[in-house]
Amino acid sequence: MPQTVLLAEDDRAIRHALERALTLEGYQVTAVADGVEALAQAHRTPPDVLLLDVMMPGIDGLQVCRVLRAEGDRTPILMLTALVETADRIAGLDAGADDYVVKPFDVEEVFARLRALLRRTSPVPANGIPGALSTTSGASVDVLREGPQSTTSPADKQITAAGLRMDLQARRVWRDERELELTRTEFELLELLVRNAGIVLDHSTIYDRIWGYDFGPGSKNLAVYVGYLRRKLDEPGAPQLIHTVRGVGYVLRED
Repeated sequence: MPQTVLLAEDDRAIRHALERALTLEGYQVTAVADGVEALAQAHRTPPDVLLLDVMMPGIDGLQVCRVLRAEGDRTPILMLTALVETADRIAGLDAGADDYVVKPFDVEEVFARLRALLRRTSPVPANGIPGALSTTSGASVDVLREGPQSTTSPADKQITAAGLRMDLQARRVWRDERELELTRTEFELLELLVRNAGIVLDHSTIYDRIWGYDFGPGSKNLAVYVGYLRRKLDEPGAPQLIHTVRGVGYVLRED
């Protein structure tokens, strides 16, 4: 069965071009022109993934996100936005979006981001084995398994490092006794860092594992998500947990 995409875009030319491109790529597409139609269609026939324009008349893409997340709908959402400021992107993440593409965009980038979102929501085969990633030190890091600096409880599938505790089945995370509210992408990024606590992961490694695609040195996507995670993790008077290694990547450690 083809995977289903609900596309909401008020610009007719962009909507038709995307609908045609996605259909040729093998998706089953339902295209609508505004947020009201998007919500109605999502309730009527839930799709595998939503592709939402941020700025639409009436109910915009951010409001659609908020409504669906408030209803407990965890369908992955990719936002299309002409807004390039970091604050605008953070607003989309706050609303519950999983990822975003900035206009004007290359349709291949849209395809890559959709594939990454759908991979993360697809069931993992019973015999699936996560691959090993390469770090800048040349060491092989077997991510999404028990990392050398983190601890795992087999009984409840929890991992811990640097004062963080993650329940992988319930998708919940705490710093000490404080529970954090994370989006799907934030949770997966933090899980990657926790499993490899103390190890510097380079940008391309993180992009490949979380998004399934390296968007190149000009992309600010990773920096936005790291900044957003820091806002949720950091506490006054407490050590910062996610550290930037300039020109290389990021590492989780409690200094």
